[in-house]
Amino acid sequence: PFTTFDEAAFPKPLRAALKAQGYDAPTPIQAEAWPILLKGKDVVAIAKTGSGKTCGFLLPALASIMQLLDGRWRPGAVTPTVIVLAPTRELAIQIHDECAKFCPAAGCRSAVLYGGAAKGDQLRALRSGADVVVATPGRLNDFLEPPPGFTAPVSAVKASYVVLDEADRMLDMGFEPQIKKIFKLCPSARQTVMFTATWPKAVQKIADSFTTKPIHIQIGSGGDKLTANKSITQTVEVLEEEEKFDRCVAILKKELGKDDTCIMFAGTKRRCDFLDRRLKQSGFSSAGAIHGDKDQYEREMVLDNFRRGRGNILVATDVAARGLDIPGVAAVLVYDFPLQVEDYVHRIGRTGRAGKEGKAFTFFTKDNRGAANELIDILQGAGQTVPLALQAMQRKGGGGGGGRGWSGGRGRGGGRGRGGG
Repeated sequence: PFTTFDEAAFPKPLRAALKAQGYDAPTPIQAEAWPILLKGKDVVAIAKTGSGKTCGFLLPALASIMQLLDGRWRPGAVTPTVIVLAPTRELAIQIHDECAKFCPAAGCRSAVLYGGAAKGDQLRALRSGADVVVATPGRLNDFLEPPPGFTAPVSAVKASYVVLDEADRMLDMGFEPQIKKIFKLCPSARQTVMFTATWPKAVQKIADSFTTKPIHIQIGSGGDKLTANKSITQTVEVLEEEEKFDRCVAILKKELGKDDTCIMFAGTKRRCDFLDRRLKQSGFSSAGAIHGDKDQYEREMVLDNFRRGRGNILVATDVAARGLDIPGVAAVLVYDFPLQVEDYVHRIGRTGRAGKEGKAFTFFTKDNRGAANELIDILQGAGQTVPLALQAMQRKGGGGGGGRGWSGGRGRGGGRGRGGG
């Protein structure tokens, strides 16, 4: 593993850009992945979000582009060298923003493609050229294979470096058919990089299909066993539905400092809007609500407000449960327990990132009792206190999980299938 940026032997402009962005040393995933990726090998990495994985796959990609371009910019290129696939528009935008910090140093350009926004604007951005295309699978498919009579604005024939970020999430959202179509259009002689938080059989199968003799990297716990970040202090309260809002107000007043930020997760779009409204009426500074019924402009405006401190509470459905990387979130409040325990782990993972401590407060009702056993396993695995009321639910036969519905399903604001792309 590399312990310094100089060991990575990135081109000098990239090393200078890293230092200018305030990076001091590689994170564990970067230290492990960079030497392998710089040798051109395929990688499958199991790592939690907030581990520095974006730079883990971007920097080697940009280094390879610099070698290909040799300092010569090709205007109007729509045959990207690098394609990065992400499950949600928020994550795609985030990756693109990170890439944009380093593109000037690499002498290349990037573009981002996602659903829920006008294709015309994205087409115009592509006309300026793009060596890196970051996209959700559905929108990239639209551009690679347009309707009969239209010319494809993007070609994957020169994509020699392809990344699947949050591969497990993409499969959960039903993107496997689109991913397969995209890979069919990419060269067989390519470097493929997969990042995933978990390692279920479906992800293993996709890895076998799309990678060649990959090197496997695992940072921290992961794989088949679902685990929570131990940097997060988890507090679970068993209560009645009608007690939730008053308890929510009490927790926010006690636990949230003046400059602290909190993401609150609701189970439905309607509940999301209700909480945003009630919090404002109760004197809290809410940046707004994001869910599947908000258009892209509204969602980006709310996220921008939250990032800039124009409101220290963000209310969201599972549309924001994964992919969002907002630094320094002090706390997460899970107002409605999700249908799947996996989504609980992803929700609380919005805090305690990049080595910082975080707090997660979760409301659990008798309607959630089917998930009691799995939740207790998560709490015990992270060394957290299991409340007696939750243990009592387990003794009554907590069942085998909270249901296997779609993560961010139709009633919960996340969209299905191509809804995220």
